[in-house]
Amino acid sequence: MAAQFGRRLRRGATTTAVAAAAVAALSASQAPGAPLADGGGDPAASGSASPGDSAATGNSPYYTDLPPLNTPNKPGSSVNLPVTGSAEAGIPASILAAYKKAEQDLAGTDAACRLPWQLLAAIGKVESGQARGGKVDANGTTFSPILGPALNGQGFALIKDTDGGAYDGDSTHDRAVGPMQFIPQTWATWGQDGNGDGRKDPNNIYDAALAAGRYLCAGTRNLAVAADLDRAVLSYNHSQEYLRTVRSWFEFYKRGTHEVPDGTGVLPSGNTSGSGAGSSPDPSPSPSGTGGSGATPSPSPTPPKPGGSGSPSPTPTPPPEPSPTPTPSRTLGSLENAGTGPLAATAGEAFAERVKVRARNTLGSPLAKASVTFTITGDTDTRFSGGRSTVTLPTAADGIATAPVLNAGEKTGEFKVTAVAGTNKPRVLTYTAAVAARQADTIARTDEKALTAAPGTEFADTVEVKATYKGIAVAGTAVTATMITGGETPAENDKGPHFKDADGNAVRTLTDLKTGADGVLKLPKIYADDTAGTFLLRLTTASGATLVVELKVEASAAEAPAA
Repeated sequence: MAAQFGRRLRRGATTTAVAAAAVAALSASQAPGAPLADGGGDPAASGSASPGDSAATGNSPYYTDLPPLNTPNKPGSSVNLPVTGSAEAGIPASILAAYKKAEQDLAGTDAACRLPWQLLAAIGKVESGQARGGKVDANGTTFSPILGPALNGQGFALIKDTDGGAYDGDSTHDRAVGPMQFIPQTWATWGQDGNGDGRKDPNNIYDAALAAGRYLCAGTRNLAVAADLDRAVLSYNHSQEYLRTVRSWFEFYKRGTHEVPDGTGVLPSGNTSGSGAGSSPDPSPSPSGTGGSGATPSPSPTPPKPGGSGSPSPTPTPPPEPSPTPTPSRTLGSLENAGTGPLAATAGEAFAERVKVRARNTLGSPLAKASVTFTITGDTDTRFSGGRSTVTLPTAADGIATAPVLNAGEKTGEFKVTAVAGTNKPRVLTYTAAVAARQADTIARTDEKALTAAPGTEFADTVEVKATYKGIAVAGTAVTATMITGGETPAENDKGPHFKDADGNAVRTLTDLKTGADGVLKLPKIYADDTAGTFLLRLTTASGATLVVELKVEASAAEAPAA
């Protein structure tokens, strides 16, 4: 925005006269209820304090239209008022909801600031004509960006690009962006997620209104105090004329407003300093009725584009808006986790935890009957109950939708469950889940044969075991076999039965043993040395299941020594 209101209008004799007329009109309009800060247009002289190095808007152009003298005949500011009275008192539904939600949020986090939503409405009116008369989608995002002129120092402040064009599409200079006309460098500090969609978008009225509220409440300001309110407005745009214009709309809105459908708000008709509302101002004379002598005001000139020839920019035609426009109480604002715990299960089992999400409207309240689609993706055969990989459910009165039970298949690994709500601007939550392989909880012999051998011979029968999990065979289970001593703290035995390695040497511990596809493991042959007695073989799975097998080495009756 231009550094001063006067600088924006002083482009020759004609614009000088218009500047004088505008100031006169401001003086003649209904006076604000609180005194203005002293000093001309210099914020330093007036004692204003900006939260950053420059105004929130970069002092971009703004509308200078004043509210009508005939203020609404409806005291208070209820949104339930019918669409009657002054058209200028009508604020588009989504825009009004965003202002009130920002006031509510600030009341909870910075109650001492006492931000009135009517102040946000006044700034929104002056900066963008209430987002071009409420031309926003169901989520509060403008159909097309509202951009100010390049702040290139040619009749405006000089602010070189700070965002790589991410917000304003200009990688050379910054431009004011969105319904509340934030410059990117200010948005980087003050940007907010007002509608809970996980993004901070200056083109979204809920995000922008909350950011503007926090900016105005910076420091220890109490906006119920006139001097603090003046400083806050001046920090937004360093101009006394701007302050007077905002103050006039602030007082007007405090006397009464009513809600009108999105897209039907009244766009200011003249005395805009460029593209603060995203289009060229109407060059036709403003309607009479601003007070004074009753003379018809002179036509407002169309200001030139920065660095251009002075010809007005063509007015862009916004895309058609959805009809009918949903009310904020029925508009999806966010989708959040409603307490879903870790999603993990063993192959072949049901997950103990279920995916739960909560939908909220743009006012932050639970949203009932919102459609939520849950989808399983990934390389497993996990399915919802009934064998489905996708299911759509409505939210309950508390805004919560709970997905059906997940049943793990035989394929192990990670997969995802995605919850999606909304169509125009979907809200998405993704949960990671995992299916673990079965771990043997039991290892047991497949027969009950006694295992015996004579000294110096091999055992006739082979040891065969099966690993299972809840009675189901577990393939590929790692098993360690060790000949152990008895007692409370067994150790590897150095005598008695043993296995043999490839060279024929005695080995009493075997590792790298695994069960087959049927969960069965058959051990190698076991040999006895010359030591007779009862010995123990311990088998242990990687999951901790243990089996101890008894081995007997005894001489046959024929070989037994005579008594």
